[in-house]
Amino acid sequence: MTTGRFAPSPTGDLHVGNLRTALIAWLFARSEGGRFLVRMEDLDRVQAGAEHEQAQLRDMAALGLDWDGEVVRQSERFHLYEAAIDRLTDAGLVYPCYCTRREIREASAAPHDGPTPDGAYPGTCRNLADAERSDREAAGRPPALRLRADVGEVTVDDEVLGSITALVDDVVLRRNDGVPAYNLAVVIDDADQGVDQVVRGDDLASSTPRQAHLADLLGLARPRYAHVPLVLGPTGQRLAKRDGAITLAQLGDLGVTASDVLQQLAQSLRLSLPGELVTAGDLIERFEPSLLPRAPWILS
Repeated sequence: MTTGRFAPSPTGDLHVGNLRTALIAWLFARSEGGRFLVRMEDLDRVQAGAEHEQAQLRDMAALGLDWDGEVVRQSERFHLYEAAIDRLTDAGLVYPCYCTRREIREASAAPHDGPTPDGAYPGTCRNLADAERSDREAAGRPPALRLRADVGEVTVDDEVLGSITALVDDVVLRRNDGVPAYNLAVVIDDADQGVDQVVRGDDLASSTPRQAHLADLLGLARPRYAHVPLVLGPTGQRLAKRDGAITLAQLGDLGVTASDVLQQLAQSLRLSLPGELVTAGDLIERFEPSLLPRAPWILS
């Protein structure tokens, strides 16, 4: 049985773009008679909050989206991520990195041999001698932990974008504040929860080869991927607060109901006619992944 998921960060209200992605992910899973899970990606516990989580769940339910089982939170799963880091460490695939973000940006922008992905780590700390590491630690630099990738390019098949090929760099596994990194956590969570279908915004597509490589190293099955176009604001830029009423609460203040929003989302996905009132359940039988729009939806 297919198992899909929606995994927002509980740092604020979901906007229309988030809700559209949640709807698509739900339709992918439910149209195959599969399970649908909700996971809160609250690694950054400073910004995350229970009030945001509850508001996000209410908004999903208001659109008619249901989920199976209890909501899972990454903040409660650190032991799983640390166990994965231990396995990679035992395999000789982890090293400490003392670089600041500024140093990484400057090193990435400097001339170097061979191609690297945009924003990729250039390997500054990869082969430091013990004395060099001691000097950095004595200077009070807490290290992050990075993966020794040694893989080159990785290709992932995507149900919407086709093949995604990218160079895989030495991704962070644990940040220098001790918090596990997103790229590791999402791989562990999907495998642990039995998620075999990942549907998310196409802004995350570039990270997918890195995550697939991590899954390979840990002996975990890669899920099926489908990266869907984003919702853009009236100016064609990524949807943001500057674009006005973009959450259910804001739209509700203007008299726009959750049912109205669902109808608008369904029409944007070519699943309903203008003015046709539909429920989320109505859309399951109509849903066909191959017919999904391939261009971003401009919210006017």
